Amino acid sequence: MTKRRNDRKVRQDGQLLVAEKDVDGARLTEKKYQRELRRLHGELVAMQEWVKSTGAKVCILFEGRDTAGKGGTIKAITERVSPRVFRVVALPAPTDRERSQMYIQRYLPHLPAAGEVVVFDRSWYNRAGVERVMGYCTDEQADQFLRATPEVERAIVDSGVILLKYWLEVSPDEQTRRLQNRIDDPRKVWKLSGLDLKSYSRWYDYSRARDEMFHATDTSWAPWYTANTDDKKRGRLNIISHLLASVPYQPLPHQDVTLPKRQKPDGYTQPDLPVRHVPTPF
Repeated sequence: MTKRRNDRKVRQDGQLLVAEKDVDGARLTEKKYQRELRRLHGELVAMQEWVKSTGAKVCILFEGRDTAGKGGTIKAITERVSPRVFRVVALPAPTDRERSQMYIQRYLPHLPAAGEVVVFDRSWYNRAGVERVMGYCTDEQADQFLRATPEVERAIVDSGVILLKYWLEVSPDEQTRRLQNRIDDPRKVWKLSGLDLKSYSRWYDYSRARDEMFHATDTSWAPWYTANTDDKKRGRLNIISHLLASVPYQPLPHQDVTLPKRQKPDGYTQPDLPVRHVPTPF
């Protein structure tokens, strides 16, 4: 069967960036995935340098069902950029003091300053999802959160932050497969929590909570973008492409760099010191 291609523009700055996409439903080969990811990584570095030079502020939220691939997507975004510019925030359970605060308050100090990209691995939307479904907050508290959040996000955007909200969606069958894989693979058992198992049985409660969250917080100034991630490779490439298209960066001029000459040894010789070496079994 002949595969067709769909060419997509990643950013609108006069340069056409072509992303190969097989549209017959087949999964991307690892070779093609790595080729596309390498190209997008170069664009993420260009975006990073633009953020640094202009003082832009970018905030990216990742939400979604368990096993939807948030962690893998965030790793794909950040593995070739500077952690001094791209900062990943994954907050633990709130302290007693934080529970007494306005709910979104503990997230606000982590918003980006000039020249930063902040990536939230789950965010203030915990209240609209897991907390509501699992009974960690009351319906009244969840409703109050949904009413207040659009205006808080309007204030964030009005302060100059580029705010992007992504929901990663996975099908019931694929979620089952991934959870079973975590159970069977000793390398992934750390990813499996008791909360994952409880959440698994409440698929439609999460669907209702997601729908209500979209209805209340999908605004013109902070819209939601959903991505199907049954195919993780496609999902990552699609999200990174959209991210790049949503940030108005311009690549900076390339600087020609020439390595300077090394100094001469000027009498230096390697001393015979009792250094402990790492064993070399490989």
